[in-house]
Amino acid sequence: MPRGLWKGAISFGLVNVPVELIPGEKRGSKRAGALHFTMLDKRDMAPVGYQRVNKQSGKEVPWKAIVKGYEYDDDRYVVLSDEDFRRANAQASKTVEILAFVDLAEIAPQYFSAPYYLVPAKRGEKAYALLRDALAKSGKAGIATFVIRTRQHLAALLPQAGALLLNTLRFADELREAKDLDIPPARATPKERELAQKLIEDMTDEWRPAKYRDTYREDILARVKQKVKAGETEEITEPGQGEAKPKAEVIDLMAALRKSVSSSHKTRTKTRRRRAA
Repeated sequence: MPRGLWKGAISFGLVNVPVELIPGEKRGSKRAGALHFTMLDKRDMAPVGYQRVNKQSGKEVPWKAIVKGYEYDDDRYVVLSDEDFRRANAQASKTVEILAFVDLAEIAPQYFSAPYYLVPAKRGEKAYALLRDALAKSGKAGIATFVIRTRQHLAALLPQAGALLLNTLRFADELREAKDLDIPPARATPKERELAQKLIEDMTDEWRPAKYRDTYREDILARVKQKVKAGETEEITEPGQGEAKPKAEVIDLMAALRKSVSSSHKTRTKTRRRRAA
C-alpha cells in the first residue's frame, strides 16, 4: 500500500472513525510514461542546478539550515517549526471533520481539485464500512475540512469502489464566476440545436477511463526523434519556423454539424460491426 500522509480520524457528531490518509494521485516519477526535462544553459548546453541562496551573504544554504518564517512586520519574521503548526490546532492537523452532508449533484465540477483516499486504521474497520455504506445509499457527500502540512482544505467525502474518497474542493473565493466573463450573446437555430443533439447522441459512449491516454507525450517524443535525426539537437526552434500559419476562416456551422454527424455515424457503425463480428 502507498505510504500514508498521516493517521487520524474522521469526525462527525460524536463518532470518530480512525483512518489513514493516502494520496489518490500518482505524481512525478511515479506516473507511468511521464516525461522529465533537464534545464540547460543554452550558451553551452550544460545542466542548470537550483541553489538556495542567502540573500544577504550570497552563499548557498543547506537544507538542514532552512526554517519557515512568517513576516509579521517589514523584514521581521517569526520562525515556525512543524511542532508550531501542530500546536496551532492539534485536533485539525489529524482530523477530517465533517461539517455537513449535501447532495453530491449540487457540487459543481469546478470545485473539485485533488483526490485522496481514507483507509481504515486498526479497530476502525466497522465504523468505516458503516459510514461508507450509508453515504453510498444516501447519494450524499460529506463536506469536511482537514489539514495537509500548513494548509487547511475543504473536501468532499465520497464512497468509491469500496473505499472512502476524500476529494479536495476549492473554496468559493478561489473561483472565477462565469457571470464575470465577457461572453457575447448568440442564439442557435432550432435546426442547429437538433443537429448538435444528434452529434452528442452519436458520440455517446460508456465512461471507460483506461481508454484515454496522454497522446501528447508521444508527439513530444516524435519531435525529439525528428530533431535528433535532423542533427538539430542543440538548435532553438523559433515560433513559426517551418510551420504554415493557420488561416482564419468563417465557419459554416450547419455544414460543419452535418459533416460531423455523418462522420460520427459512420465511425459508430464500423465500431458496432467490429464488435458484432
